[in-house]
Amino acid sequence: MEIRVEGLVKHYRSEGRTVKALDRVDLHIPSRSIFTLLGPSGCGKTTLLRCIVGLETPDEGEIRIGDQLVWSRRQGIAVPTEKRGLGMVFQSYAIWPHMNVFDNVAYPLQVRGLPRAQVQQRTAAALRFVQLEGYGERPATRLSGGQQQRVALARALVAEPGVILFDEPLSNLDAKLREETRKELKRFLGTLGITAVYVTHDRVEALALSDTIAVMQAGRVVEVGTPRQIYFDAAHQFVADFIGRANLLPAIVREQGAGSTRVDCALGAIACAPRALPAGSAATLCLRPEFLQLHAQGASATGNVVHGRIESLAFVGDACEAEVRVGQALLLARTDPDTPLREGDAVSLSIEPAHCLLLAA
Repeated sequence: MEIRVEGLVKHYRSEGRTVKALDRVDLHIPSRSIFTLLGPSGCGKTTLLRCIVGLETPDEGEIRIGDQLVWSRRQGIAVPTEKRGLGMVFQSYAIWPHMNVFDNVAYPLQVRGLPRAQVQQRTAAALRFVQLEGYGERPATRLSGGQQQRVALARALVAEPGVILFDEPLSNLDAKLREETRKELKRFLGTLGITAVYVTHDRVEALALSDTIAVMQAGRVVEVGTPRQIYFDAAHQFVADFIGRANLLPAIVREQGAGSTRVDCALGAIACAPRALPAGSAATLCLRPEFLQLHAQGASATGNVVHGRIESLAFVGDACEAEVRVGQALLLARTDPDTPLREGDAVSLSIEPAHCLLLAA
């Protein structure tokens, strides 16, 4: 089931001030996909999610879920939350402490007055799907964080919604459990084949889970694309910087070459991935640390090659992170965790043109 948002506006009023949480948002969320709203705190992503589910009332615009127009100021339509056919998993999981696991999951069916046999059958199926079969009689609050997250997912799925929405559901888990649960969640959603809308500020979560990512800033959708498009070929500096660590350098476009765009920057003349920018225009050069290859001075290297000196070197487990001074520029590079290089060493840095991303200034 697809979702379409058109011209959505939402204001909050507090202490005599008006804050525009959503600024004419247009969005198409395809059916049977995992669509992530990604952005920093206060960018409007949770407000947008709550407007879709019906927990917030927009000031302008329209929301359509499947073939149904569920909200329109112009047409005076406001379909209640419970009639929108949605499931919701909150950040806090909203587990009822006085109920066992079975009753937590069965609650949406019980309040609808479904026959007891049907409630039993569908609840058991939901628990089986999230691998909690046999946990029905346990107190819900005695479960681990990851298991409580699965209870919340089962409760959202038991009503067989056409769309399920997630509001930062993994943020309360520790790093290792968050990674494991993220993999489980992607597998569950892939098996279900329903539309999922996922809100997070965690770029790794967004990249690992999503079919499509919409990056938000200050109440607007800045850019929409696949995880690889957003990471490797962002069109906006904010997006490129937010989606991953980056060295950002002011540059001036020199010329369009054979299969590359050449620029001048603090590193000298650099060949970049092709970008349709006119000669003489200002741009920003984006270099990901993982694509900066670090070599001992004098070693052979290909692509763009610059020379500098290591100012700091930090071991972070899966890599060493080096700060390299090249003229007036200080670049962050990632290299092998067992590198023989040390602080103070003269080095060469190489980077292929395909990994030099140009952004309009």
